Amino acid sequence: MSNLRVHVDEPADTPPKLRVVFVHNEYQLPGGEDEVVDREKRLLLEAGHEVSEYRRRNSEIEGYGLLERATLPFRTIWARDSCQELKFLMKSAKPDIVHFHNTFPLISPATYYTCRRAGIPVIQSLYNPRLLCPAASFCRDSRVCEDCLGKTIPWPALIHACYRSSYTQSAVAAAMLAFHRWVRTWQKLVDIYVTATEFYRGKFIAGGLPSDKVAVKPHFVEPDPNCKEGLGDYAVYIGRLTGEKGVPTLLKAWSGSDGIPLKIRGEGPLYDEVRRFSQLHSHTVHLLPRLSRDELASLLKGSRFLVWPSEGYYETFGLVAIESFACGVPVITSGLGAMGEVVEDGKTGLHFRAGDPLDLAAKVNWAWSRPEVVAEMGRAARAEYEAKYTSAQSYKILMSIYERALNRSAAGRGRSPKVGPTWQ
Repeated sequence: MSNLRVHVDEPADTPPKLRVVFVHNEYQLPGGEDEVVDREKRLLLEAGHEVSEYRRRNSEIEGYGLLERATLPFRTIWARDSCQELKFLMKSAKPDIVHFHNTFPLISPATYYTCRRAGIPVIQSLYNPRLLCPAASFCRDSRVCEDCLGKTIPWPALIHACYRSSYTQSAVAAAMLAFHRWVRTWQKLVDIYVTATEFYRGKFIAGGLPSDKVAVKPHFVEPDPNCKEGLGDYAVYIGRLTGEKGVPTLLKAWSGSDGIPLKIRGEGPLYDEVRRFSQLHSHTVHLLPRLSRDELASLLKGSRFLVWPSEGYYETFGLVAIESFACGVPVITSGLGAMGEVVEDGKTGLHFRAGDPLDLAAKVNWAWSRPEVVAEMGRAARAEYEAKYTSAQSYKILMSIYERALNRSAAGRGRSPKVGPTWQ
Protein backbone atom coordinates (compact mmCIF):
# COMPACT_ATOMS: atom_id res chain seq x y z
CA MET A 1 0.00 0.00 0.00
CA SER A 2 1.07 3.60 -0.53
CA ASN A 3 1.82 6.16 2.11
CA LEU A 4 -1.49 7.87 1.45
CA ARG A 5 -1.50 11.59 2.00
CA VAL A 6 -5.03 12.96 2.13
CA HIS A 7 -5.72 16.46 3.29
CA VAL A 8 -7.77 19.46 2.29
CA ASP A 9 -6.24 22.93 2.44
CA GLU A 10 -8.71 25.76 2.67
CA PRO A 11 -7.71 29.43 2.75
CA ALA A 12 -9.15 31.30 5.70
CA ASP A 13 -12.06 33.74 5.24
CA THR A 14 -12.44 33.02 1.53
CA PRO A 15 -15.44 31.00 0.32
CA PRO A 16 -14.35 28.19 -2.03
CA LYS A 17 -15.32 28.41 -5.69
CA LEU A 18 -14.28 24.98 -6.93
CA ARG A 19 -13.27 21.74 -5.23
CA VAL A 20 -10.22 20.35 -6.99
CA VAL A 21 -8.23 17.17 -6.35
CA PHE A 22 -4.58 17.17 -7.40
CA VAL A 23 -3.10 13.77 -8.28
CA HIS A 24 0.67 13.56 -8.49
CA ASN A 25 3.36 10.88 -8.40
CA GLU A 26 6.44 12.63 -7.00
CA TYR A 27 9.87 11.83 -8.33
CA GLN A 28 12.76 10.44 -6.31
CA LEU A 29 14.61 13.75 -6.64
CA PRO A 30 12.45 16.91 -6.55
CA GLY A 31 12.54 18.87 -9.79
CA GLY A 32 10.82 21.54 -11.83
CA GLU A 33 7.66 19.48 -12.28
CA ASP A 34 7.11 19.15 -8.54
CA GLU A 35 7.69 22.89 -8.19
CA VAL A 36 5.07 23.67 -10.85
CA VAL A 37 2.53 21.44 -9.08
CA ASP A 38 3.11 23.25 -5.79
CA ARG A 39 2.84 26.65 -7.46
CA GLU A 40 -0.48 25.75 -9.09
CA LYS A 41 -1.80 24.47 -5.77
CA ARG A 42 -0.91 27.77 -4.05
CA LEU A 43 -2.45 29.68 -6.96
CA LEU A 44 -5.81 27.95 -6.50
CA LEU A 45 -5.78 28.24 -2.72
CA GLU A 46 -5.05 31.96 -2.84
CA ALA A 47 -8.02 32.40 -5.21
CA GLY A 48 -10.38 30.75 -2.72
CA HIS A 49 -10.68 27.23 -4.13
CA GLU A 50 -10.41 24.00 -2.14
CA VAL A 51 -7.50 21.76 -3.05
CA SER A 52 -7.20 18.16 -1.89
CA GLU A 53 -4.23 16.01 -2.81
CA TYR A 54 -3.51 12.40 -3.61
CA ARG A 55 0.27 12.00 -3.82
CA ARG A 56 2.58 9.05 -4.03
CA ARG A 57 6.37 9.03 -4.10
CA ASN A 58 8.82 6.86 -5.99
CA SER A 59 10.71 6.46 -2.72
CA GLU A 60 7.92 4.05 -1.64
CA ILE A 61 9.49 1.40 -3.87
CA GLU A 62 12.55 1.20 -1.61
CA GLY A 63 10.38 -0.32 1.12
CA TYR A 64 8.63 -2.87 -1.09
CA GLY A 65 8.87 -6.58 -0.38
CA LEU A 66 9.42 -9.27 -3.00
CA LEU A 67 5.73 -9.59 -3.90
CA GLU A 68 5.22 -5.84 -4.26
CA ARG A 69 8.31 -5.55 -6.44
CA ALA A 70 7.18 -8.49 -8.57
CA THR A 71 3.75 -6.93 -9.18
CA LEU A 72 5.01 -3.37 -9.76
CA PRO A 73 5.07 -3.72 -13.58
CA PHE A 74 1.40 -4.72 -13.58
CA ARG A 75 0.46 -1.93 -11.19
CA THR A 76 2.23 0.59 -13.42
CA ILE A 77 -0.37 -0.33 -16.03
CA TRP A 78 -3.33 -0.71 -13.65
CA ALA A 79 -2.84 0.28 -9.99
CA ARG A 80 -5.87 -1.02 -8.11
CA ASP A 81 -4.56 0.33 -4.81
CA SER A 82 -4.34 3.86 -6.22
CA CYS A 83 -7.85 3.52 -7.65
CA GLN A 84 -9.25 2.55 -4.25
CA GLU A 85 -7.39 5.28 -2.40
CA LEU A 86 -8.42 7.96 -4.89
CA LYS A 87 -12.04 6.77 -4.69
CA PHE A 88 -11.87 7.10 -0.91
CA LEU A 89 -10.45 10.63 -1.18
CA MET A 90 -13.09 11.74 -3.68
CA LYS A 91 -15.90 10.57 -1.41
CA SER A 92 -14.65 12.89 1.31
CA ALA A 93 -13.42 15.81 -0.83
CA LYS A 94 -16.39 15.77 -3.27
CA PRO A 95 -14.40 17.39 -6.09
CA ASP A 96 -15.70 19.22 -9.12
CA ILE A 97 -12.51 18.40 -11.04
CA VAL A 98 -9.60 15.99 -10.69
CA HIS A 99 -6.37 17.47 -12.02
CA PHE A 100 -3.72 14.85 -12.74
CA HIS A 101 -0.08 15.90 -12.92
CA ASN A 102 1.93 12.66 -13.06
CA THR A 103 0.68 9.07 -12.77
CA PHE A 104 3.92 7.17 -13.50
CA PRO A 105 4.74 4.65 -12.11
CA LEU A 106 2.64 4.15 -8.95
CA ILE A 107 -0.72 5.77 -9.71
CA SER A 108 -1.33 4.62 -13.32
CA PRO A 109 -3.91 5.80 -15.89
CA ALA A 110 -6.40 3.35 -14.34
CA THR A 111 -7.35 6.13 -11.93
CA TYR A 112 -8.96 8.03 -14.83
CA TYR A 113 -11.57 5.27 -14.88
CA THR A 114 -12.27 5.84 -11.18
CA CYS A 115 -13.01 9.47 -11.98
CA ARG A 116 -15.17 8.58 -14.97
CA ARG A 117 -17.32 6.19 -12.89
CA ALA A 118 -17.82 9.01 -10.37
CA GLY A 119 -18.71 11.48 -13.12
CA ILE A 120 -15.72 13.77 -12.44
CA PRO A 121 -14.01 15.71 -15.25
CA VAL A 122 -10.33 14.84 -15.71
CA ILE A 123 -7.52 17.29 -16.49
CA GLN A 124 -4.08 15.86 -17.30
CA SER A 125 -1.05 18.16 -17.32
CA LEU A 126 1.73 17.04 -19.66
CA TYR A 127 5.10 18.09 -18.28
CA ASN A 128 7.11 15.72 -20.46
CA PRO A 129 6.49 13.54 -23.54
CA ARG A 130 5.95 10.28 -21.63
CA LEU A 131 2.70 9.61 -23.54
CA LEU A 132 4.80 9.62 -26.72
CA CYS A 133 8.18 8.35 -25.55
CA PRO A 134 8.83 5.69 -22.86
CA ALA A 135 11.95 7.57 -21.77
CA ALA A 136 9.83 10.75 -21.39
CA SER A 137 12.58 12.78 -23.02
CA PHE A 138 12.70 12.45 -26.84
CA CYS A 139 16.39 11.80 -26.23
CA ARG A 140 18.68 8.86 -26.93
CA ASP A 141 22.47 8.88 -26.75
CA SER A 142 22.41 12.64 -26.03
CA ARG A 143 20.55 13.44 -29.25
CA VAL A 144 16.96 14.14 -30.21
CA CYS A 145 15.03 10.95 -30.98
CA GLU A 146 11.42 10.66 -32.18
CA ASP A 147 11.52 6.99 -33.15
CA CYS A 148 8.53 6.06 -30.95
CA LEU A 149 6.34 9.02 -31.94
CA GLY A 150 3.04 7.79 -33.35
CA LYS A 151 3.72 4.07 -32.78
CA THR A 152 1.01 2.13 -30.92
CA ILE A 153 3.70 -0.18 -29.56
CA PRO A 154 6.84 1.92 -28.93
CA TRP A 155 9.19 -0.92 -29.85
CA PRO A 156 12.33 1.21 -30.53
CA ALA A 157 12.48 1.97 -26.79
CA LEU A 158 12.64 -1.78 -26.11
CA ILE A 159 15.50 -2.31 -28.54
CA HIS A 160 17.55 0.57 -27.15
CA ALA A 161 16.58 0.24 -23.44
CA CYS A 162 15.68 3.92 -23.45
CA TYR A 163 14.19 4.17 -19.97
CA ARG A 164 16.99 4.25 -17.39
CA SER A 165 19.14 2.09 -19.74
CA SER A 166 17.11 -0.91 -18.58
CA TYR A 167 15.39 -3.37 -20.92
CA THR A 168 13.04 -4.42 -18.11
CA GLN A 169 12.02 -0.92 -17.08
CA SER A 170 11.73 0.16 -20.70
CA ALA A 171 9.40 -2.79 -21.33
CA VAL A 172 7.20 -1.75 -18.39
CA ALA A 173 6.93 1.85 -19.63
CA ALA A 174 6.26 0.69 -23.20
CA ALA A 175 3.63 -1.82 -22.05
CA MET A 176 1.80 0.87 -20.09
CA LEU A 177 1.67 3.10 -23.16
CA ALA A 178 0.70 0.31 -25.55
CA PHE A 179 -2.10 -1.03 -23.35
CA HIS A 180 -3.74 2.34 -22.79
CA ARG A 181 -3.39 3.23 -26.46
CA TRP A 182 -5.07 -0.06 -27.35
CA VAL A 183 -8.03 0.54 -25.02
CA ARG A 184 -8.08 4.25 -26.05
CA THR A 185 -7.67 5.56 -22.52
CA TRP A 186 -5.88 8.70 -23.73
CA GLN A 187 -8.62 9.56 -26.23
CA LYS A 188 -11.68 8.78 -24.12
CA LEU A 189 -10.92 9.24 -20.43
CA VAL A 190 -9.28 12.69 -20.31
CA ASP A 191 -11.38 15.80 -20.86
CA ILE A 192 -8.54 18.31 -21.34
CA TYR A 193 -4.77 17.93 -21.63
CA VAL A 194 -2.56 20.86 -20.64
CA THR A 195 0.89 21.49 -22.06
CA ALA A 196 3.14 24.52 -21.69
CA THR A 197 4.00 25.37 -25.32
CA GLU A 198 2.54 25.31 -28.81
CA PHE A 199 5.57 23.26 -29.89
CA TYR A 200 4.64 20.40 -27.57
CA ARG A 201 0.95 20.77 -28.34
CA GLY A 202 1.88 19.95 -31.93
CA LYS A 203 3.91 16.92 -30.84
CA PHE A 204 1.08 15.50 -28.72
CA ILE A 205 -1.41 15.95 -31.56
CA ALA A 206 1.03 14.26 -33.95
CA GLY A 207 1.23 11.44 -31.41
CA GLY A 208 -2.52 10.84 -31.54
CA LEU A 209 -4.18 13.06 -28.91
CA PRO A 210 -7.37 14.82 -30.09
CA SER A 211 -6.50 18.39 -31.10
CA ASP A 212 -9.59 19.83 -29.41
CA LYS A 213 -8.50 18.36 -26.08
CA VAL A 214 -4.95 19.79 -25.93
CA ALA A 215 -4.71 23.25 -24.37
CA VAL A 216 -1.65 25.45 -23.84
CA LYS A 217 -0.94 27.06 -20.48
CA PRO A 218 2.59 28.34 -19.85
CA HIS A 219 4.12 27.98 -16.40
CA PHE A 220 4.49 31.05 -14.23
CA VAL A 221 6.87 32.68 -11.75
CA GLU A 222 5.56 33.54 -8.29
CA PRO A 223 6.43 35.56 -6.31
CA ASP A 224 7.62 38.20 -8.73
CA PRO A 225 11.37 38.65 -8.10
CA ASN A 226 11.20 42.15 -9.64
CA CYS A 227 13.45 43.47 -12.34
CA LYS A 228 17.17 43.84 -11.73
CA GLU A 229 19.03 47.14 -11.61
CA GLY A 230 22.15 47.60 -13.66
CA LEU A 231 23.59 45.69 -16.59
CA GLY A 232 25.15 42.67 -14.85
CA ASP A 233 28.74 41.56 -14.41
CA TYR A 234 28.74 37.95 -15.68
CA ALA A 235 26.95 35.32 -17.73
CA VAL A 236 25.17 32.52 -15.87
CA TYR A 237 24.17 28.90 -16.44
CA ILE A 238 21.64 27.28 -14.08
CA GLY A 239 20.60 23.68 -14.66
CA ARG A 240 21.54 20.02 -14.70
CA LEU A 241 25.13 19.26 -15.60
CA THR A 242 24.52 16.72 -18.38
CA GLY A 243 25.40 16.28 -22.02
CA GLU A 244 21.86 16.81 -23.33
CA LYS A 245 21.70 20.11 -21.43
CA GLY A 246 24.55 21.31 -23.63
CA VAL A 247 27.13 21.57 -20.85
CA PRO A 248 30.08 20.25 -22.96
CA THR A 249 29.18 22.81 -25.65
CA LEU A 250 29.05 25.52 -22.98
CA LEU A 251 32.53 24.65 -21.69
CA LYS A 252 34.03 24.49 -25.19
CA ALA A 253 32.47 27.84 -26.04
CA TRP A 254 33.93 29.45 -22.95
CA SER A 255 37.40 28.48 -24.03
CA GLY A 256 36.90 31.09 -26.76
CA SER A 257 34.73 33.66 -25.01
CA ASP A 258 37.34 36.43 -24.58
CA GLY A 259 37.54 36.11 -20.81
CA ILE A 260 33.87 36.77 -20.10
CA PRO A 261 32.98 35.82 -16.50
CA LEU A 262 30.67 32.78 -16.18
CA LYS A 263 28.93 31.48 -13.08
CA ILE A 264 27.59 27.92 -13.14
CA ARG A 265 25.07 26.45 -10.71
CA GLY A 266 24.01 22.84 -11.09
CA GLU A 267 24.41 19.18 -10.19
CA GLY A 268 24.66 16.10 -12.34
CA PRO A 269 26.94 13.48 -13.88
CA LEU A 270 29.26 16.09 -15.42
CA TYR A 271 29.85 17.88 -12.12
CA ASP A 272 33.46 16.70 -11.79
CA GLU A 273 34.22 17.70 -15.37
CA VAL A 274 32.77 21.16 -14.78
CA ARG A 275 34.68 21.47 -11.50
CA ARG A 276 37.97 20.64 -13.23
CA PHE A 277 37.21 23.13 -16.01
CA SER A 278 36.44 25.85 -13.47
CA GLN A 279 39.74 25.14 -11.71
CA LEU A 280 41.66 25.46 -14.98
CA HIS A 281 39.80 28.69 -15.85
CA SER A 282 39.41 30.07 -12.34
CA HIS A 283 39.88 33.66 -13.53
CA THR A 284 36.60 33.51 -15.47
CA VAL A 285 34.55 30.40 -14.56
CA HIS A 286 33.05 29.85 -11.11
CA LEU A 287 31.12 26.74 -10.05
CA LEU A 288 28.71 27.66 -7.27
CA PRO A 289 27.40 25.54 -4.38
CA ARG A 290 23.73 24.82 -3.79
CA LEU A 291 21.75 28.05 -3.37
CA SER A 292 18.43 28.99 -1.81
CA ARG A 293 15.62 30.34 -4.00
CA ASP A 294 16.39 33.92 -2.93
CA GLU A 295 20.07 33.38 -3.67
CA LEU A 296 19.23 32.03 -7.13
CA ALA A 297 17.17 35.16 -7.82
CA SER A 298 20.11 37.32 -6.72
CA LEU A 299 22.41 35.28 -8.98
CA LEU A 300 20.14 35.95 -11.95
CA LYS A 301 19.82 39.65 -11.13
CA GLY A 302 23.59 40.05 -11.06
CA SER A 303 24.00 38.52 -14.51
CA ARG A 304 24.07 40.16 -17.93
CA PHE A 305 22.43 37.17 -19.62
CA LEU A 306 21.52 33.52 -19.05
CA VAL A 307 22.96 30.79 -21.27
CA TRP A 308 20.48 27.96 -22.00
CA PRO A 309 22.33 25.60 -24.37
CA SER A 310 20.27 22.37 -24.33
CA GLU A 311 20.89 20.31 -27.46
CA GLY A 312 20.16 16.61 -26.94
CA TYR A 313 16.40 16.79 -26.44
CA TYR A 314 13.39 19.09 -26.67
CA GLU A 315 13.03 21.15 -23.51
CA THR A 316 9.37 20.99 -22.49
CA PHE A 317 9.42 24.58 -21.27
CA GLY A 318 12.28 25.88 -19.11
CA LEU A 319 11.34 27.52 -15.82
CA VAL A 320 14.81 29.00 -15.56
CA ALA A 321 14.20 31.01 -18.76
CA ILE A 322 11.06 32.71 -17.51
CA GLU A 323 12.63 33.23 -14.08
CA SER A 324 15.38 35.00 -16.00
CA PHE A 325 12.79 37.06 -17.89
CA ALA A 326 11.13 38.04 -14.62
CA CYS A 327 14.47 39.47 -13.46
CA GLY A 328 14.90 41.39 -16.71
CA VAL A 329 17.67 39.09 -17.95
CA PRO A 330 17.76 38.00 -21.63
CA VAL A 331 18.61 34.44 -22.64
CA ILE A 332 21.09 33.00 -25.15
CA THR A 333 19.73 29.63 -26.24
CA SER A 334 20.12 26.94 -28.86
CA GLY A 335 16.49 27.58 -29.82
CA LEU A 336 15.77 23.85 -30.12
CA GLY A 337 12.06 22.94 -29.96
CA ALA A 338 10.15 24.88 -27.33
CA MET A 339 13.24 26.96 -26.52
CA GLY A 340 12.79 28.84 -29.77
CA GLU A 341 9.19 29.55 -28.80
CA VAL A 342 10.00 30.87 -25.33
CA VAL A 343 13.00 33.02 -26.40
CA GLU A 344 12.48 35.27 -29.42
CA ASP A 345 15.73 35.67 -31.34
CA GLY A 346 16.89 39.29 -31.36
CA LYS A 347 14.18 40.45 -28.95
CA THR A 348 14.32 38.61 -25.62
CA GLY A 349 17.64 36.93 -26.34
CA LEU A 350 19.69 35.25 -29.04
CA HIS A 351 19.68 31.82 -30.74
CA PHE A 352 22.80 29.88 -31.64
CA ARG A 353 23.16 26.63 -33.57
CA ALA A 354 22.51 23.72 -31.22
CA GLY A 355 25.69 21.84 -30.35
CA ASP A 356 27.97 24.42 -32.00
CA PRO A 357 30.43 25.89 -29.44
CA LEU A 358 31.92 28.29 -31.98
CA ASP A 359 28.53 29.81 -32.74
CA LEU A 360 27.71 30.00 -29.03
CA ALA A 361 31.04 31.75 -28.34
CA ALA A 362 30.36 34.19 -31.18
CA LYS A 363 26.88 35.05 -29.83
CA VAL A 364 28.21 35.42 -26.27
CA ASN A 365 31.04 37.73 -27.40
CA TRP A 366 28.64 39.73 -29.60
CA ALA A 367 26.20 40.24 -26.73
CA TRP A 368 28.89 41.10 -24.19
CA SER A 369 30.32 43.80 -26.43
CA ARG A 370 26.89 45.45 -26.96
CA PRO A 371 25.63 46.38 -23.49
CA GLU A 372 22.95 48.74 -24.81
CA VAL A 373 21.43 46.01 -26.99
CA VAL A 374 21.49 43.51 -24.11
CA ALA A 375 19.85 46.05 -21.79
CA GLU A 376 17.05 46.52 -24.32
CA MET A 377 16.63 42.74 -24.60
CA GLY A 378 16.39 42.61 -20.81
CA ARG A 379 13.57 45.15 -20.85
CA ALA A 380 11.79 43.13 -23.55
CA ALA A 381 12.27 39.95 -21.49
CA ARG A 382 10.67 41.61 -18.46
CA ALA A 383 7.75 42.77 -20.63
CA GLU A 384 7.36 39.19 -21.91
CA TYR A 385 7.15 37.95 -18.32
CA GLU A 386 4.51 40.52 -17.43
CA ALA A 387 2.43 39.63 -20.50
CA LYS A 388 2.61 35.81 -20.33
CA TYR A 389 4.17 34.35 -17.22
CA THR A 390 2.61 35.98 -14.16
CA SER A 391 0.40 34.14 -11.70
CA ALA A 392 -2.59 36.31 -12.71
CA GLN A 393 -2.27 35.31 -16.37
CA SER A 394 -1.77 31.65 -15.48
CA TYR A 395 -4.84 31.66 -13.23
CA LYS A 396 -6.98 33.14 -16.00
CA ILE A 397 -5.94 30.40 -18.43
CA LEU A 398 -6.32 27.62 -15.84
CA MET A 399 -9.87 28.72 -15.02
CA SER A 400 -10.80 28.73 -18.71
CA ILE A 401 -9.44 25.17 -19.00
CA TYR A 402 -11.42 24.04 -15.95
CA GLU A 403 -14.57 25.63 -17.37
CA ARG A 404 -14.05 23.83 -20.68
CA ALA A 405 -13.64 20.53 -18.85
CA LEU A 406 -16.76 21.08 -16.74
CA ASN A 407 -18.82 22.03 -19.78
CA ARG A 408 -17.48 19.11 -21.83
CA SER A 409 -18.21 16.69 -19.02
CA ALA A 410 -21.67 18.14 -18.41
CA ALA A 411 -22.57 17.97 -22.09
CA GLY A 412 -21.51 14.34 -22.25
CA ARG A 413 -23.61 13.41 -19.27
CA GLY A 414 -26.69 15.50 -19.90
CA ARG A 415 -26.15 17.86 -16.95
CA SER A 416 -26.35 21.61 -16.86
CA PRO A 417 -23.06 23.30 -17.79
CA LYS A 418 -20.54 24.31 -15.10
CA VAL A 419 -22.08 21.97 -12.55
CA GLY A 420 -19.86 19.46 -10.81
CA PRO A 421 -20.92 15.97 -9.76
CA THR A 422 -23.67 15.42 -7.24
CA TRP A 423 -22.35 13.49 -4.25
CA GLN A 424 -24.72 11.39 -2.17
